[in-house]
Amino acid sequence: MKFLDQTKIYVKAGHGGNGCASFRREAYVEFGGPDGGDGGRGGHVYIEAVEGLNTLIDYRYQQHHKAERGGHGMGKQRHGRGGADKVIKVPVGTQIYEEDRETLIADLTEVGQRVMVAKGGNGGWGNLRFKTSTNQAPRRANPGEPGEEFTLWLRLKLIADAGLLGLPNAGKSTFLSRATAAKPKIADYPFTTLHPGLGIVDLGAGSRFVLADIPGLVEGAADGIGLGHRFLGHVERCKVLLHLVDCTQDDPDEAYRTIREELEAYDSELAAKPEIVALSKVDVLDKELVDEQAKLLKAACGQEPLRISAVTGEGVKRALGLMHKELGQIAAAEVDEDESEDDWSPLG
Repeated sequence: MKFLDQTKIYVKAGHGGNGCASFRREAYVEFGGPDGGDGGRGGHVYIEAVEGLNTLIDYRYQQHHKAERGGHGMGKQRHGRGGADKVIKVPVGTQIYEEDRETLIADLTEVGQRVMVAKGGNGGWGNLRFKTSTNQAPRRANPGEPGEEFTLWLRLKLIADAGLLGLPNAGKSTFLSRATAAKPKIADYPFTTLHPGLGIVDLGAGSRFVLADIPGLVEGAADGIGLGHRFLGHVERCKVLLHLVDCTQDDPDEAYRTIREELEAYDSELAAKPEIVALSKVDVLDKELVDEQAKLLKAACGQEPLRISAVTGEGVKRALGLMHKELGQIAAAEVDEDESEDDWSPLG
């Protein structure tokens, strides 16, 4: 299935049913009076996050979504039935924007979260509603109200515990295939990965986490250059970043700074996330050359970089172990924060 992380849809709620202007007509009933029923409510349009989806490709080809119209009122005080609601199912991590693509309506980060994006119109009143002591034969009935309609943008940001960063052809896809059961496309040319990929790292019972492979970023990605800044949005969900730097390039320190500058230009909070730096493809060079590259990279990032070869498996388990450790510390800090909030009392 093709991956699609952004699409435009049109939603329209159902119109309310019209009220009915009717009078009771029966034999031997001289003054039957009004008996027109109300119209039914139009259906609402909801967007709901569900399990089992990881792309928005379904809405590339089905962009119009309409709820059912409410039934019209009828005589003998019969009310129209309410229109059926329309539920649009999307992957967890989907954000809903207005047509301007800037105003956020909702961010669906948990399974089962649902938001109403278009409200159905109320049904019109039948003439029975307008009967009074001074107007016992009203011939008035209201039409149903129109349902809301909008053009919306859906944007998917993958929810992963850890993410892989780096310039194109830095070995991210190879690392993902080595660390998980995922089978991303791997080749010896840049921009092999055009869509984010996910894999589950299994380090034993209770030691699993989701790892995301983000397509290669280039200088100016935050401004839409290369594959653009759309993929930087997927990194926002990650709690820990593994920054891979190809040790075969001339300036590993410059490669590191390029990615860091793009992260900071896109979002300062993203740049502040815990980061593990590693030299990839160390099996290609001699140990002396790898040491020189590691020295340059250490001066740029301020930490001793890991040395990884996804082909031979060197350093892969250590990198995964460090990511799992960071995730554990973050989870513990979140628990402590929640407990401190629960202990708070206005009485002191």
